[in-house]
Amino acid sequence: MEWGLLLGFAGACVVLNLVPGPGMMFMIAHGIAGGRRGGIAAALGMATGTIVHTVAAALGLNGLLSTAPAALETVKIIGAVFLLYLAVNTLMSARKSTTPSATRANTRSTLRRTYVSAVLTNLANPKVVLFYFAFVPQFLTPGGWVVSSQILVLGTMLIIIGLIMDGAVGIAAGTFSALLLSKPKFQRRLKELCAVIFGGLALRLFTETT
Repeated sequence: MEWGLLLGFAGACVVLNLVPGPGMMFMIAHGIAGGRRGGIAAALGMATGTIVHTVAAALGLNGLLSTAPAALETVKIIGAVFLLYLAVNTLMSARKSTTPSATRANTRSTLRRTYVSAVLTNLANPKVVLFYFAFVPQFLTPGGWVVSSQILVLGTMLIIIGLIMDGAVGIAAGTFSALLLSKPKFQRRLKELCAVIFGGLALRLFTETT
């Protein structure tokens, strides 16, 4: 593979991660709702989803998904339902006690839910499938390594860059949220905002399935 193509792909990955969108809103919401650990868990979940997409692309399964929309629709519906559950759960949490001990009760189950929701959200994103199906091939070198190997290399770059940038967004949002722990009213409003974001993302996925 040519270094020029790799650098170009890396730059494209950075730009794509910087563009505000549902993914960034998802990271911010989890960082605010779950603190820095919640933001990191969400970033790891997003990276896991990207790993699945990368392996699927290397095996040629993304092309199959694009021609068999029922499978992708099923994943999207599951992701939407899970996001809706998070919206309701976060809203109920906002209406309960907002003491520092209550607002930062990052139990393993809470972080696990954050991780799973991030994986499902990433897997349910048709734009990621389109990215591998239409964008990645432009950076493949004809006559070079085996195509599947090239896709794995490019996918690994996307995973690392995405993990770093998503993690930074999640940690920044979590740090901002931590500064407001002494102000329960603000903390409650932030959680309500997170519930709205989760609900909006769920509605978006439901709309895309119709």
